[in-house]
Amino acid sequence: MSQHSTQHGNQCDALRAAILQALPDAQVDATGGGGHYTLVVTSEAFRGKGLVDSQRLVYGAIAHLMKGDDAPVHAIDSLRTRTP
Repeated sequence: MSQHSTQHGNQCDALRAAILQALPDAQVDATGGGGHYTLVVTSEAFRGKGLVDSQRLVYGAIAHLMKGDDAPVHAIDSLRTRTP
């Protein structure tokens, strides 16, 4: 999947899948397009963690989607992490 035309429609799904792989209990709301996305992630994994540590868990899970000059995800415009 190296063509942008194939990836564009599937990036919200790819973001959800990557986050769920790292945080299986998570509820993930991913919206956006054109390389810019908004994420709201709810998980027990964030309980007792500060904002930065919670966001690091999410960014770590999606780093491969943001890596390189031809990355399908250019920016996460908004990331909200919550506990259930």
